Amino acid sequence: MTSKLLKRKVIIVDDHTLFRNGLRILLNNLENYHVIAEAANGKQFLDMLEKNVPDLVLLDINMPVMDGIEAATFAHEKYPDLKIITLSMYGEEDYYYKMVNAGVKGFVLKNSDIKEVNAALDIVYEGGSYFSSELLQNLVNSLKSSPKSKEFHSELSEREMEILILICQGLSNQEIGDKLFISKRTVDKHRANILEKSESKNTAQLVVYAIKNRLVEL
Repeated sequence: MTSKLLKRKVIIVDDHTLFRNGLRILLNNLENYHVIAEAANGKQFLDMLEKNVPDLVLLDINMPVMDGIEAATFAHEKYPDLKIITLSMYGEEDYYYKMVNAGVKGFVLKNSDIKEVNAALDIVYEGGSYFSSELLQNLVNSLKSSPKSKEFHSELSEREMEILILICQGLSNQEIGDKLFISKRTVDKHRANILEKSESKNTAQLVVYAIKNRLVEL
């Protein structure tokens, strides 16, 4: 078992005490994670960051005093490298794009299995983005009917479109390179170009943007 001092530090932010307590117990039983603090709203969370910046944050969307969108926005202004995963419920798809714009790197359902939560924490900790498959499908269904906010697909090369689809399927740059028989370095350059053309700050934002503009079908 990993020493508590070596475990990755997590803060849980949710206004439901029983949910926080249950999640804390589950996370503390994981090999690599330890809950160092809990907050009932965004303001409490921001105050906690003044004393201790965690490795990861599990953040609810709808909370009193200050919601998750505002809290994530303020947190990333001061701590741009902070890794936040949203705790979501069905029916909250309208908030996803706002949360992504606020810098959130992952989305998991509140009723997810602890194995999925662990996977999300691992991926986001390593610098990736995580979307629960159920949430991603809900997002696809929700955004399919929305009007295109901007058209950049005509600017993407055929190779960039290939890579965009694989990014949205959750493949890493190395996996994309292996699949397309090109180097990881080449994929890195293509990904950077796609992010620039789509004006996306990160992969999570790119995935939502691509779905919203119907550039990919998942």
